[in-house]
Amino acid sequence: MSKDFFENRFTNLGYLPRWIIFCIDIGILIIASFLTHYIVQNLTLRNYDTYSMVVRYGIIIFANIFSFVVYRTYAGIIRHSSFVDAYKLLFSTFTALIILVTLNYLHYFIDGAKIFLIPSLVIYFVISFILLLAFRISIKFLFEKYLIPINAGQLTRVAIYGSGANSISLANAINVEQPKRFILVGFIDTKKSRLNKEVLGVPIVYKKKGIASILRFLNADAIIISDKNISNEEKLEIVEECLEYNYKILTAPTIVDWKDQREISKSLKKFEIKDLLERPPIVLDNQKIVSQIQNKVLLITGAAGSIGSEIVNQVLLFKPKKIVLLDQAETPLHHLSIELGKSDSQTEIIPMVADIKDKRILEFLFDKYRPSIVYHAAAYKHVPLMEENPYQAIVTNVLGTKNLADVSVKYEVDRFVMVSTDKAVNPSNIMGASKRIAEIYVQTLYFNAQREHKECTTKFITTRFGNVLGSNGSVVPLFTKQIQEGGPVTITHPDIIRYFMTIPEACQLVLEAGSMGQGGEIYIFDMGKPVKIIDLARKMIRLAGYVPDKEIPIKIVGLRPGEKLYEELLNDSAKTLPTHHEKIMIAVEKSELDFEDVKQYIQKFNNLSEDLKTEEMVRLMKEIVPEFKSMNSQFEKLDVVN
Repeated sequence: MSKDFFENRFTNLGYLPRWIIFCIDIGILIIASFLTHYIVQNLTLRNYDTYSMVVRYGIIIFANIFSFVVYRTYAGIIRHSSFVDAYKLLFSTFTALIILVTLNYLHYFIDGAKIFLIPSLVIYFVISFILLLAFRISIKFLFEKYLIPINAGQLTRVAIYGSGANSISLANAINVEQPKRFILVGFIDTKKSRLNKEVLGVPIVYKKKGIASILRFLNADAIIISDKNISNEEKLEIVEECLEYNYKILTAPTIVDWKDQREISKSLKKFEIKDLLERPPIVLDNQKIVSQIQNKVLLITGAAGSIGSEIVNQVLLFKPKKIVLLDQAETPLHHLSIELGKSDSQTEIIPMVADIKDKRILEFLFDKYRPSIVYHAAAYKHVPLMEENPYQAIVTNVLGTKNLADVSVKYEVDRFVMVSTDKAVNPSNIMGASKRIAEIYVQTLYFNAQREHKECTTKFITTRFGNVLGSNGSVVPLFTKQIQEGGPVTITHPDIIRYFMTIPEACQLVLEAGSMGQGGEIYIFDMGKPVKIIDLARKMIRLAGYVPDKEIPIKIVGLRPGEKLYEELLNDSAKTLPTHHEKIMIAVEKSELDFEDVKQYIQKFNNLSEDLKTEEMVRLMKEIVPEFKSMNSQFEKLDVVN
């Protein structure tokens, strides 16, 4: 019969009920009885005539049935049989043998006559085990070769990088996956001791040259990186070479992350762009955070945003007493509170729809809940949009931060941690300048209190970092959407570069800074080399399986309002101080203004905002932040005047 015959008739065949497997196994036991009797007869051995042949073999079959029930040999799925099932069969048939031998000698001591020949029992044990195992192997082979619909031309031929326990388990999962997506063609290893060896019927190839040549030798379409001991530099080297030669790249979870072995292969995912950060991931020591957060009341502004929600998830691990989630976005806040409600955390979650521009609601919330720590992540952050809406950027990012800081001092908040941005350094846009003014306000507020020896218990701490991969409005989700739609991928300028970090890294910085800060500091990350955006786009297109500029075009659309080619973490006059963590530094960057000057400027903002005098508000921003020079913006004319 042809392969098509099996495919067409058995493609949708379900799993057999246990009782059918049980009946088939009993049938095999009966066949084993006839074979054993035939062999014993031909060996000229004479059976005991204590009982008839039917009774003797009936006892043998019932002993084996009893063992089947004890070991549940019929409970497995035949097409997924493994060594575990073989062991269960072996133990089951051997247990039946022990039972029968014991019964044989008990009958001898009681009645003076044996029931079975011991050689007959041993022969039956061997034959029954072989037949039961052969049945399972045959079904497994049948499904793998014929009954599972396989079109080899449509399956991805994969090689696994690594040959350790993680890789072997992954290979087993790939082999039993239904419906099949992959054909395993080999393992790639860096250890010479495994040279010329095979695992699961495929070779282990020693990596003594480029990955591309090995994949070509194995006739592979893709590589799965399952070796978690691989260095970041080696990983980047493999990815770059695979992208150059159009090989797909997948990554697999580690063994400890597997919930169900049969679901492992479904956890395979395409390499994400965060895996290609040109530096090792930043990992911080969070132990010191426990004493500051545990059993405390926290307030997080912008809690429903990409940064705010990750802060929420991370602080929950330290078991605070309450978390007040403050956001003006009703629907995202509702979704977040529902998700948090599914967790088994004992922390009380209090979602509050509120705006930091509304000082009255802030007074009410602080008076009611008395937070110990405030994480301030609420802000308008989209650069081109804020160039068109400077009023909202100033009122929210500046006046809103002032409201929150003042209320925090009034209600003696212990720590106030503000999320800022690298766009606040030598700002070229409204958003960056507004965040710089917010930085200046909280710094001068703290230092003024220190100079006047006031009872200012609130420590104001600022965290500043670059673009966050995957956050709302970042280029990665935009590029992903554009690639899915077939392009083009839009780049504002071919030379534009940015620093990048992941959302968890950004939030770890916020928590770590909050724990180590003594007040007035601006903490920044050593984020390694900046990434060229056009290179990022090309990598993402290749990782998606397309050819840049051919299958997915890249289109240069010009710099957006307020956008500059590169971002900085420090201004020209700033210096840095080290901390206990080599990747975290303190920016020594103070404004020439004192607190009274800043208060007067803030009051002017209030007055101008009441009359919606936008241009005067922007001019005032440039007075407070002299290094603020607008780029590609309608407000460039104000720089010429100044």
